[in-house]
Amino acid sequence: MLSGDASADRVVPPSGFTAHLTLFAAGVMTFLAVFALALSLATGRLAERWGEDLAHASTLRISAPADQLGAQTEAALRVLETTEGVASARALTAAEQQALLAPWFGPDVPLEGLPVPQLIEVVETDDGFDAAGLRLRLATEAPGAVLDDHTRWRRPLVAAATRLKTLGLLSILLIGGATAAMITLAANAALSANAQVIEVLRLVGAQDRYIARAFVRRFTLRTFSGAVVGLAFGVVAILFLPAAQDQAGFLTGLGFQGAQWLWPLLIPPVAAAVAYAATQRAALRVLGALT
Repeated sequence: MLSGDASADRVVPPSGFTAHLTLFAAGVMTFLAVFALALSLATGRLAERWGEDLAHASTLRISAPADQLGAQTEAALRVLETTEGVASARALTAAEQQALLAPWFGPDVPLEGLPVPQLIEVVETDDGFDAAGLRLRLATEAPGAVLDDHTRWRRPLVAAATRLKTLGLLSILLIGGATAAMITLAANAALSANAQVIEVLRLVGAQDRYIARAFVRRFTLRTFSGAVVGLAFGVVAILFLPAAQDQAGFLTGLGFQGAQWLWPLLIPPVAAAVAYAATQRAALRVLGALT
């Protein structure tokens, strides 16, 4: 495949629209595949982070008159300290609650003049706690306490991220199929354009396997070259994407992290393998039709 045969290589036109089509298709599809892979891996990380962070965290919201808020907060903390499965519990400070409300109301929210509930952060152990039993205890000790274990909105978020990951993988498969289709069309065009040359080669004793190998090698190397160029442009584009930020974690950090940067390097060899299989099949079919 690498050394080739100089006499056989002359069977395949070194330039023309088939060469340009193959290079362009491989480059564009590899560029798109890099982004599809980045999206799939990023959403996979997002689903794992949401699942791990929220699975062991709960929030206790205490809504009570101002003169009872402090007492109910203390009562709720005492209940949580004696609840099996609760690793830690602490009441958020006014500054922390103000930071939570800042994205909606701005940084200068006057919490002291608003009936803002007191929030308590609850961290669970690996075994977790009995949410139903805890709610019953809180209803007795702190009637204004409402427990939110994040289950009702954590599952939809994780499911959405998982579906985006699946969509990214499906996009890669579709990109591979489209690449194979375009390379097959280019190979068919090149073989048909060289029908007379193929007939002459057959007259001088060349076998179909020899002729097909020349086309397969040329189109495989063209695809690999185009894929390398597309990979380079794709990686550069990924590097210009915004880095992961806590303020907008869902919209940023869509690139690769750590060893994940090795995954895009597999795209050119895979594209070349797709081109090899597609061109070989097209060459055998066209040569059989020219018999």
